[in-house]
Amino acid sequence: MGQVLVLNASYEPLNITTWRRAMVMMIKGKAESLEQDSSRKIRHDIMLPTVIRLRQFVRVPFRELPLTRRNILQRDNHCCQYCGYRGPKLSIDHVIPRSRGGEDTWENVTTACLGCNVSKGSRTPNEARMKLNTQPRRPHSSLTFEANRQIHAGRYTEWRKYVIGWNN
Repeated sequence: MGQVLVLNASYEPLNITTWRRAMVMMIKGKAESLEQDSSRKIRHDIMLPTVIRLRQFVRVPFRELPLTRRNILQRDNHCCQYCGYRGPKLSIDHVIPRSRGGEDTWENVTTACLGCNVSKGSRTPNEARMKLNTQPRRPHSSLTFEANRQIHAGRYTEWRKYVIGWNN
């Protein structure tokens, strides 16, 4: 029926859960509803929550998001960062080429279509006269990926104000 964004007591996004789990947390008094979907109701008087906030702060250990092809593609929204191409022929490009000492870091890798990657070659974007649409950076969390995907799909637009790093 729907997904619910779970916020810590500090309004920091923690995870995405099912509406059933969210309702259980609310009934037990562990969470409060911040946003509801008026078009979806359990009964005539109870609306489904779309955003809930925990009443008690939960410490979450920091885990760094691994630098993988899948995570890079998700960060860049499966789109070439040079020409905007969306499709199956995407690759990973090093902004400063590895042949020139460029490293495998979040700030140095980006998504590129095969055509742009080949035409850029072993040059920097400035040398190749190619402009990056967005500067590559380390994502906040994997939760940001999923929340952004839901918002871009037209679902859960009320999540925007709670998700750090939401991009248009």
